[in-house]
Amino acid sequence: MTSRWDHPARWSASARWPAPARWSAPAHWPAPARDAVLACIVCVAVLAAALARPAPGPDALDLALVLTGSLALAAHRRAPVLVLALTAACMLGYVVHSQPGTSAAFPVVAGVHAVTRQGHRAAAGGLGVVFLVGFFAASPSESGLERTLLLHGWFLCAGVTGLIDKNWQAYLRQTEERAAEAERTREEAALRRAGEERLRIARELHDSLTHSISIVKLQAGVAVHLANKRGEEVPEALLAIQEASGEAMRELRATLEVLRTDVVPPGTGLDRLPELVERADAAGLATSVSVGGQERPLPDAVDRAAYRIVQEALTNVARHAGRARTTVRLTYGAAELEVLVENEGEADVPVPPVEGRGLTGMRERVAALGGTLRAGPRPEGGFAVRAQLPCPPKESE
Repeated sequence: MTSRWDHPARWSASARWPAPARWSAPAHWPAPARDAVLACIVCVAVLAAALARPAPGPDALDLALVLTGSLALAAHRRAPVLVLALTAACMLGYVVHSQPGTSAAFPVVAGVHAVTRQGHRAAAGGLGVVFLVGFFAASPSESGLERTLLLHGWFLCAGVTGLIDKNWQAYLRQTEERAAEAERTREEAALRRAGEERLRIARELHDSLTHSISIVKLQAGVAVHLANKRGEEVPEALLAIQEASGEAMRELRATLEVLRTDVVPPGTGLDRLPELVERADAAGLATSVSVGGQERPLPDAVDRAAYRIVQEALTNVARHAGRARTTVRLTYGAAELEVLVENEGEADVPVPPVEGRGLTGMRERVAALGGTLRAGPRPEGGFAVRAQLPCPPKESE
């Protein structure tokens, strides 16, 4: 746990200046421990003054009164008025019994400050007056009057500092509450803007892409129907267009659902890999899949990323390598999943293809998961995409 000094200054909602830092005992100490340390310091100071007096020194009764009156301050948070009354009574008894001087007022001054800080001003003032009257009555002389007036100044300062500390604590609490409220307001506004932006994107996608893809799917379906009606052989390219347009509509609906509800629908991971490979084969792309290692359930984010990487890699093969034979290999390691997509091709490719949005998107997906991705031409020809996605096994496995 860190102290208040380790945190940057907090800004209030209505001011541009940071809230002033407040000095206190080490924050990693609990309040009872800090109170006990204060009581011990006061007790040591009074005992040192008592032992420094000329003979005869304090007797057993004096020591008992000093220890009780001083160490009682450790409980001032739980019962402030009772503790002050006990401290004042003990130290007044010590004054009457030994007339030690102003040092006997140290515990009472500390008690007055603590009681005033907790809002009991009347009790602090009344007990302070009782102690001062008793102190003067124990030694009604000119020197006793001077010491009583000196103690009156101490008690007044203790009460004033207690009030200042109380108001300071209230100011700090209000400042922290305003800062926390301002932070919550900023977060809520950011979330609201993000939600509105997602809905806007969803509407744009629905109004533009959905219409276009629906037209493609409808026209392909009509062409297939007319070919079958005429008894003609349906071209494979037309069937591929019909299938691809239907899949594009399903993908778009799933994307719109995510944008509108922020919930990823089921069946968007490697469980759809056989379907993806089947469509690639139907499009004339000879594709084989192999799995290495101990297959296991993957985190949702890793599962979706692996599927999208394979999907984009196969799309790039279809675009740039024609009907090249392609191999997809998934390797389950102890703490990672390796996705490798390789296609055959000519070995004398002069320069690697320019990286487009597909490869950029793959890199962003992998980087978001803390993995690595390498994509480029193979020495023996063709192109390879290798992604390593961290996925440590669950503790129960």
